Amino acid sequence: MPVDAESLALIVMTAITAVAAGAAVVLVRDALRSRRRVAALQAEVERQGDLIWDLREAEERARSLLDGQGDLIVRRSGQGAITYANDAFCALAGRPREELTGTLFDFAKDAPATRETREGGVTRRVEAIRTAGGMRWIEWQDMAVRGAVRGQPELQSVGRDVTAHREAGRAAAQARDAAEAANRAKSQFLATVTHEIRTPMGGILGMADLLIDTRLTPDQATYARAIKSSGEALLSLIDEILDFSKIEAGRLDLDEKPFILASLIEDAAELLAPRAHAKGIEIAAAVAADLPMRVRGDAGRLKQVLLNLAGNAIKFTEAGGVIVRAVRQGGDVAFSVEDTGIGIAPEKLGVIFREFEQAESGSTRRFGGTGLGLAISQRLVERMGGRIGVESRPGAGSTFRFALALPPADGEIAAGAAAGGRRVLVASPSPIVGPALTAMLAGSGFPVTVATDAARAAELVAAEPFGTVLADRSFGLEATAALAARGLAAGRRVVALVTPAERPDLARLTAAGAAGYLIKPVRAASLLAQVAGRMPALPANDDAEPAPTRPLAGLTVLLAEDNEVNALVARTVLAKLGAEVVWATDGREAVAAHARRRFDAVLMDMHMPGLDGPGAARAIRAAEAAQGLARIPIHALTANMRQEDRDACRAAGMDDFLVKPFDSDDLVALLRPQPPPARSA
Repeated sequence: MPVDAESLALIVMTAITAVAAGAAVVLVRDALRSRRRVAALQAEVERQGDLIWDLREAEERARSLLDGQGDLIVRRSGQGAITYANDAFCALAGRPREELTGTLFDFAKDAPATRETREGGVTRRVEAIRTAGGMRWIEWQDMAVRGAVRGQPELQSVGRDVTAHREAGRAAAQARDAAEAANRAKSQFLATVTHEIRTPMGGILGMADLLIDTRLTPDQATYARAIKSSGEALLSLIDEILDFSKIEAGRLDLDEKPFILASLIEDAAELLAPRAHAKGIEIAAAVAADLPMRVRGDAGRLKQVLLNLAGNAIKFTEAGGVIVRAVRQGGDVAFSVEDTGIGIAPEKLGVIFREFEQAESGSTRRFGGTGLGLAISQRLVERMGGRIGVESRPGAGSTFRFALALPPADGEIAAGAAAGGRRVLVASPSPIVGPALTAMLAGSGFPVTVATDAARAAELVAAEPFGTVLADRSFGLEATAALAARGLAAGRRVVALVTPAERPDLARLTAAGAAGYLIKPVRAASLLAQVAGRMPALPANDDAEPAPTRPLAGLTVLLAEDNEVNALVARTVLAKLGAEVVWATDGREAVAAHARRRFDAVLMDMHMPGLDGPGAARAIRAAEAAQGLARIPIHALTANMRQEDRDACRAAGMDDFLVKPFDSDDLVALLRPQPPPARSA
């Protein structure tokens, strides 16, 4: 059907309207999408803005942290230009950051840097730089970091000012050097002073000895003995001060060698016996039979400790006495020094080992001394690997104990107890002598009975079949003689115990019935020989034959000594001992005298004008080597006791040394060959 124009127009308008409506719908939909996308983009922009803000804040915080560091922090590009420097770096450089950035600035160096590469690629370098405030030492830590420009690494250096540390180290080194120099100066001063004091002291003591040997009135003899006693006290004080100074300086070395343990302990007791007997008290040594005869250690230092402890005990003991013991304690040797003296107050036990401290103090104290003996003993024991302690009660005596590792020498084992023997009666009122003898006898297998009363001892002698009766002269001469007579009547062998001062009583005791005697403090070897009946005569304490009156007879000795008084003492003592003496007043004279004739020994002073002792000894050794002569013993005479002086003696070719002042026993021991010691029974 035909369509009119109006309908056609309507149709067209409708179509256009429909198309427009569709397009509008599409446009609206697209508009909505665009609006949502814009909103999302705006949200992302805001988020990114927040992130940028946070990053800037973090960067500012990091920059503030870096700028606030006391360490220097600087970053450089691959070409060495500064990309960042913190405030500490800028302050030390004396320039603002803006002026430093992009430059090749570096500090002027006073010395090349020392470098050290560490784990993780970090390089450590230390360098001295010049600044406006003076020279500073900086320790840098260098490491590679990622730079601000992608792909461009940078070098970050963190520097710490170590100037104060280095100055402190330098000051400490200077202080150490100064202290060592002061120690050397002190040692040299002490050596010089010691030599200058000991040299005249040798003359004083030597002359006192010679004077005592002459015909004197009782008063003169008393005065001469007082001179000697005072000199010995002064000498002991000097030795204590020297020992303490060496310990304080850390220069105390040990000289470990094999030695006979029992002999050392008994020697110490014998040395102190005159002092103990003069006070009317006893001293004894007791060494366990299961200890090795020969052990390895520093015999000199051990003896010094025992002498210090036992000498101290004698000083503070008025009745009874002192006993020095040695027993086995596991793998060690345990020593004790027990006394029946005044004891130590509890509040003093913690301080007596301090230097210059004494159990008794104040202006009213009864006992003298420096208070160094125990301090020295403690440090010596600790140096030898032990610890010293004390047990004491006021009025009940004291016991000092320490233990040391003294291994048997040359694989030697303990001798052990003997097979035993007949019963022994120990008759002694002493709380020291009886226990000491009992310990020695029981340890060697002898059954022992002790009697502390003379009447009870007499009853036992008559009633019991003892093989040996040990009768102590301390009961009194008449009581001991009566006990000897009772023993003789009962068929018992009686052995008298006497001190050296009681030797004149032996004739009376022998007449009463004593078959032998022992000198107190009694040595184990002599004791066992007596109770075993192997000493039928009346022997001395350790020698079956009396000591010769001229033990150096036949020896020709060259004496090199520039001090006239000491030379007179040495010549007189040597002459009394039977030696022929040629005196040289200095080292050159000694060398010339040696070239003219042969001597059996040389006594060489260390310090002499012109040519000293070591120089003279070297000259004599050179002459012997050149002429093919036998080596003559050269012994140094020295007033110094330092190890350096002893080393110098040996380095010069000397064989031994003798410390001044010395006495006749020292000379005999040095110059007369000694037979090897016999083993204890």
